[in-house]
Amino acid sequence: MAKLTTFPEPNSDLSDPADLFREYLRFYRGELVRRITDLSGDSLTTTAVPSKWTPLQMLTHLVHMEQRWFVWGFLGRAVEEPWGDQKDGSWHVPAEMDAEALLQRLDDGARLTDEILSSHRMDEVASLGGRFTDEQPTLIWICFHVLQEYARHLGHLDIAVELAGGPTGEEPES
Repeated sequence: MAKLTTFPEPNSDLSDPADLFREYLRFYRGELVRRITDLSGDSLTTTAVPSKWTPLQMLTHLVHMEQRWFVWGFLGRAVEEPWGDQKDGSWHVPAEMDAEALLQRLDDGARLTDEILSSHRMDEVASLGGRFTDEQPTLIWICFHVLQEYARHLGHLDIAVELAGGPTGEEPES
């Protein structure tokens, strides 16, 4: 009989939306880190898919995406190169940027997002002047958008990791 494992998602007893979003974002970031660190140097920068993105490009996209929505978007703060993950219509990683530096930026961004979710109501609207000049989505709307970005792109990354010979599934290999 196959061993049943528990999907390693946040506790189902969480009922506060901000806590739930914070925990799911932590979960998705952790899975992203696990997949990226499971890859070796060449497999981080080599494409395995027809759309030609690399795992390192996926990582830089997610780092910039979270910053665009929460810091530049919700808070309306100026950020350096909010679209720095894009060049000529594709995801791009500057030559001087490596996985370690991007993972540090991911961690730094996570701290800012946690601060935002701890200090703002979910029904608050985004500031004007940053990413938003007309529409003002609520923080809960932004959270749902960011969660779907992580979930969708982690599915893509699963395929690239598997094609590179890395582990599959939600549980780390024992």
